[in-house]
This record gives sequence, structure tokens and C-alpha cells, in this order.
Amino acid sequence: MNGPQDLGGAHGFGPLPLEENEPLFHDDWERRVLALTLAMGASGSWNIDASRHARERTPPAEYLSSSYYRIWFEGLVRLIEETGLASTDEIASGRMTEPPKRVKRVLKEADVAAVLAKGGPADRSTETKAQFAVGDRVRARVMNPKGHTRLPRYVRGHTGTIERIHGCHVFPDSAAHGLGDDPQWLYGVVFDAGEVWGEARGGDTLHIDLWEPYLERL
Repeated sequence: MNGPQDLGGAHGFGPLPLEENEPLFHDDWERRVLALTLAMGASGSWNIDASRHARERTPPAEYLSSSYYRIWFEGLVRLIEETGLASTDEIASGRMTEPPKRVKRVLKEADVAAVLAKGGPADRSTETKAQFAVGDRVRARVMNPKGHTRLPRYVRGHTGTIERIHGCHVFPDSAAHGLGDDPQWLYGVVFDAGEVWGEARGGDTLHIDLWEPYLERL
């Protein structure tokens, strides 16, 4: 998806304000949004890739004018509505008017620390062989999917070198749309930043982890 989140190398958005000693949260509602997002993620109603895709689908003007946790909030509301956990009217009014829908799991307060420490490993076993080896020259495919992808727009069509093989991992492009893990090999690829962004970045390198379907052999 070519959404507003994919801004690498873009110009015209002004300077990035840096806040010295920036707090984790600027207001209590941000803390609550993080807690709600984690709790609902643990419910099993969707996965992390679907959650990312929900945030990406925030309309561009709204996305670019929103704070970090406002984007999280909008994504969470979108998922709750799309999965039928609450209706549009219930979300607008803040009042339940329909019987609650059961979820797979409920994250209890006593279990939060253990669940966060465990994380959600995305590596998977596979019987397939990696198509690329360290040192291989590859090109990032030119693709413009309507759905979720982790292939940055700014690197599409550019050439790089495989520098690391991370093993097989959940493929976000499938997982975000309920199509299963669809495990794919994941590679660390190094690009010449000058080749990607022009001579002004010559001498710099760009390191990106990319799944096998994003790459083609030169």
C-alpha cells in the first residue's frame, strides 16, 4: 500500500521537531490508547500486521496531521468496527447498545508483564530453500499493492546486495489480510544510498530487511 506512512526520502514536510527529554506520554489518553491497543492485540481478534495496516489506512491528510498515538487510536477504532466488536453508533456514543461479542482471549492485569516479555515471535519453520545467498545482487521489485506491504516505496526498482539471511518469517502482506502466516525467507539487504536517493547521499548505505517475494535476482 502506497500510504502516507511511507515517507522515506520525501521532501517538503518541514523540519522534525526534537523534544529534549521527551516523555513517554504527553497526556493520560496516550497511555490509555497504548494499553487498549496491547489488550486488544492480545485478544486474538487480529494480528500485528492487520494492526499496522489499519493505521496505514487512515486518510493521508488526517494521518499527516495526527500525533503518533492519535494514529494508533484511529487504527484501533477501525479494527474494532470492522471485526464487529462495536458498531459505528456505539463508538460514536460511547455506549453499548448490542450484546458484547466474545473474544478468544482476555489479557488480565496480572499477566501483562509476562505477555509483554514473551513478545510475539514471527520466525517460522519451513521446508523450502532460500533462493538467495549472502553476496547475491538483487533488485527490489517494482510493485504497488493495494494491500499491506513492508517493501518501502523509495527502494523499489533499486539494486542491493544480500548481507544476511534471517531465516523464515511470517509474511506481512498475507498475514495482514487474514491469509495465514505464509512463511517467507527474510534477508538483510544493503543498498547504496546514493543509488537510491542521489549523489547527495553518496557514500552512505541503507540496510533494509526484505522478504523473498520482494526481490528478484539480477
